[in-house]
Amino acid sequence: MNAQILPVAGAMKGARCPKVTLTSDGRTLTVTDEARGRSTTLSPASLYRYDYSTDGSGKRSRFLKGVAALDPDGLVLLDLPGDWHPPHLLDFAAKAGIPLRDGRDDSSEQARRILAARAPGWERIRGIPAPRTARWNLALGVCAGIAGLALMVYLGVTGMWVAWRGFSAFGRFLMELIEAKWLMVAFSPALLVVRPVLGGVHRWQERRGLVVGPPGGPYLRMKSSRTLSVYRRSGVITELPVEPGSSLLRYRHDDLCGVFLLDPAGNPLLHLPGRWPPASLHRFTERHGLGLAMHRVSREEYLTLTTHCRQAFP
Repeated sequence: MNAQILPVAGAMKGARCPKVTLTSDGRTLTVTDEARGRSTTLSPASLYRYDYSTDGSGKRSRFLKGVAALDPDGLVLLDLPGDWHPPHLLDFAAKAGIPLRDGRDDSSEQARRILAARAPGWERIRGIPAPRTARWNLALGVCAGIAGLALMVYLGVTGMWVAWRGFSAFGRFLMELIEAKWLMVAFSPALLVVRPVLGGVHRWQERRGLVVGPPGGPYLRMKSSRTLSVYRRSGVITELPVEPGSSLLRYRHDDLCGVFLLDPAGNPLLHLPGRWPPASLHRFTERHGLGLAMHRVSREEYLTLTTHCRQAFP
């Protein structure tokens, strides 16, 4: 029996609703990304509805909702961020004959582990159109920053600082409406200088092995000789105790890659999928006395690591 379903809201509070249509033809699903004009067909073994906190520290929790299509081993074939109405999703899965696991009662740690365990060839479909001004964002941001800085100086010199505060508040409201992130620099001109400086500092730290990973995160930093911190742009998302003899494993499995933190016995403590530069990992582990291994893993090894890992951030 054919069925069709659409998300009812964005993946996070206040986010745009994805323009995605999920259609079934028996157990075969077709996902159409209306925003990008493309579609994907797959036959998952099951569906998983998730709702989890992206922050492992519990200090700045943001909850992310969506549906994942899983293969027979529970690896993620396709991730569809968005708010899918549970009764509609349950009815859709029943008509398609595909088991649905409702993970709303799962812990955030469990949901993150499931979503970080990706199948080869996995993809994420957001259903959000690309900004039309994407290629001009840098130039627009610089121009907006210069204009905003000039206006801020003028209003400050003429004693109209209250007017600048009102202008900034209006700008933040405007950005919420039109979602033009480059406008942020116009209403906070300090970002014109601060962001490049912070990026340069991060690269300097990475060359010296103080951190490893991209500036926006996730990236790693040793808070002390016994504590490893994981950061995103907003700050620390989790901290883990590190025993002597712990190590990092940079793995490759088919087209997948990522990093595991292993305890001295080789048990996985943390999984961070993504591309991690080998040279940067070498400098980081050498500086902080951690072991480092880099090799391909079999499917069985990959399943064991992802299944038994304590924490993960997809």
